[in-house]
Amino acid sequence: MLEDKEPIATVATRDLAVAKKFYQETLGLTLADENPEVLTFGKGQFKLFVYRSQYAGTNEATAVTWSVGAEAEAIVGDLKRRGVVFEHYDMPGITREGDLHVGEGGKVAWFKDPDGNILSVNGM
Repeated sequence: MLEDKEPIATVATRDLAVAKKFYQETLGLTLADENPEVLTFGKGQFKLFVYRSQYAGTNEATAVTWSVGAEAEAIVGDLKRRGVVFEHYDMPGITREGDLHVGEGGKVAWFKDPDGNILSVNGM
C-alpha cells in the first residue's frame, strides 16, 4: 500500500522563525513553501515539514537522518563551522573520530535543532 510512496520527514518547533533560520541558513536546506503553521523544505524528492507544536523537542530519539555516504566528514566539518554542536554518545563497539561515531558499517554524527529535535548525518 505505501511501499511506492515517498515518506516526508516531519519535526515540530515552538518558533517557526528560529527553525526557518536554522534549517535554511545553518543546514542549507531550500525553503519550498511556508504558511503560518508549517515550513516545507525540499529539493527534488526530499521533503521536510517543520510545524508549530507545543510538543517540539520532546522526542528523545533521532527524528531525521541524512544519508551522506563518503561526504560525512566534510559535512560534519562544515556544520561545525556553522555553529552546530554535536552530541556524543557512549555505545558498545563504537569509537569516536571527532564528532563522528564509527562502527562496523559506517559513521554517524548526531546534533540537535534549536528545539532539541535529534538529527543526524549517516556516512554508511
